[in-house]
This record gives sequence, C-alpha cells and structure tokens, in this order.
Amino acid sequence: MDSQVKPYSEEGSKKSQVSAMFNRIAPYYDLLNRVLSLGIDRSWRKKAIALLKNGKPRHILDVATGTADVALMTAHRLSPEQIIGIDISTEMLDIGRQKITKQGLDAIIELQEGDSENLPFPDNTFDAVTVAFGVRNFEHLENGLAEMLRVLKPGGQAVILEFSQPTAFPFKQLFHFYFRNILPVVGRMTSKDPKAYRYLYESVQAFPDGERFLEVLQKTGYKSNRCIPLTLGICSIYSAFK
Repeated sequence: MDSQVKPYSEEGSKKSQVSAMFNRIAPYYDLLNRVLSLGIDRSWRKKAIALLKNGKPRHILDVATGTADVALMTAHRLSPEQIIGIDISTEMLDIGRQKITKQGLDAIIELQEGDSENLPFPDNTFDAVTVAFGVRNFEHLENGLAEMLRVLKPGGQAVILEFSQPTAFPFKQLFHFYFRNILPVVGRMTSKDPKAYRYLYESVQAFPDGERFLEVLQKTGYKSNRCIPLTLGICSIYSAFK
C-alpha cells in the first residue's frame, strides 16, 4: 500500500525516514497544523474523541501521539484513568511532555517512544485506541492495525482520524492544488523542510481511504467498521471494534 511512499528517498526504511522527518519539523508542527488546516483540525479531533464517550474507556492508548494533542483533548473530555501515548519521534514526544506538564496532567498521560508495529503492551490491555493522522505513516499498515487490535480488550474501540480525498467537483481540484502547490511552499518557509509537506500530499494520495480502508480493517479482524467523512471529504473518522 502506501508503505513505498517515503519522505526523503527510496533507500532506507520508511519508519526511519518518518522518524527523522518528524524530529526535524517538531518545533513547527503544532503551529503548522493550525495554520494549514485553518484551525479545523481541532474540531476533527473533538468529533473523533466524542465517538468514545459512550464506551467510557478508562485505559486508552494513543498511537502516533506526536505532540499529544489527542491525548490532552481526550483527558479533558473523557476523564479516563490513564492515557499512554506512543510515537517514534523523540522530539515530538519532548514537546508533548512539556504540554502535558503545563496542563497538570502528568498523573494521567504518559508518553513513550515506541513502534506502532511492535507495541510494548500485553494483549487485551486497553479499552480504546486512538490514532490521529498516523496510520498512513505506518511502514506496514496491516501490521500496525493488527498490533492495535491485539492490545485492545474484547469489545474495545479503535478510532482513527486520517486525511482522505474529496471527490466532488470543484472541491477535489482545489484540494489537490492546495496540497500539491501551496502546502509545500508554506512548509518550506516555516519548517525549512519542504520534503515533509510534499510527503504529506504523496502519502495522502497513496493511502487507501474510505471503503478501501474499511476493507483493510475487516481483513485485519475489526468489527462494526464505519467511516464518517468530514469537511467535504478532506478527512475521515474510522470507528472499529474488537
């Protein structure tokens, strides 16, 4: 699938390149998210987290946690006992820890460096697993999803937020123009790493969104899978159960 789309070169693993990329752009990541999405990304996260409310999860794993935006929002909105965030970028995690301490949530949220395809937790550990804009960065998509399923408790819920491709004219054309031409320029001016934002466009193109991703979830073993498109299809929430 999209495992062949890499940030920098065809040589070397996708995993190591994604880690290096996020370490480079970490100081600018939160600001760029707000600017490039016009602030809409916060509402996307809120809607994704709201899907967990009925299950009242007490122990939550946030995969590809980055700077802990989802973990922090989840702590405030759901009041779980524990959230563990895991990511391969040490620089992103350092920023996330500063945010957690600033909000007084060190007793609830713990961040760990780790690999989504080899999660360091026993089977059936978590009531819920979240991922925001991270699954398309997995080197092997099905392996990462299988690991998430393994650590979920029976009946537990996975909520995945990911970019998708709008299909309606003319929004589809505007979307592609923005991602292909405008976003890399902004990325180059701010983060000094234009390849990171070119990779964003290319990885979104390669990702099997919508019905194709639901098929991957089903193949991996998830149940009651559904897709909720947001903002004319720019982004989608996927909900699935063990």
